[in-house]
Amino acid sequence: MQKRTLLDGQKFQITIKRLCHQLIENHIDFSNTVLIGIQPRGSYFADRVQQELSQILKKTNIKKGNLDITFFRDDFRRKDGIVSANSNTIDFIIEGQNVILIDDVLWTGRTIRAAMDALLAYGRPEKVELMVLIDRRFSRQLPIEPDYIGQQVDSLNSQRVKVSWKETEGEDKVILLSESNK
Repeated sequence: MQKRTLLDGQKFQITIKRLCHQLIENHIDFSNTVLIGIQPRGSYFADRVQQELSQILKKTNIKKGNLDITFFRDDFRRKDGIVSANSNTIDFIIEGQNVILIDDVLWTGRTIRAAMDALLAYGRPEKVELMVLIDRRFSRQLPIEPDYIGQQVDSLNSQRVKVSWKETEGEDKVILLSESNK
């Protein structure tokens, strides 16, 4: 397995700050904007974005929720065994709000499609935007493009992007994994 580091350390943190400043340019005070992290990995990213925005804006009431898409995926019936879901933690209505969907990696677009379906259970948003830490731009199977991108990577379908979060793996790091040629 070959590994190539895409983001780590200070570059990782600077990327999150840059994305937050882009959000502030478009949403100013977040009075009509909510953040929704897609479970499981997008939740860590959404937490970081909310913390960073709170520090920059000196505001503690930026709404953030976590969305489970397990039963909205088009492949959940194909898995062997019993599928277990995460819990949704959205304690607000998104009706008429600007929603920022947040995930760590955008690959085929199927996760985002499922998230948009699941989101409608909480109301009809005014607008939905997508923020991703890593955009694997040449692997899309659905016409979905992010509005906010931490970093784009050109990768093969056989490669894998792994995002490690300080909260779970002990460090902030993004690596591209490739099978080594023998």
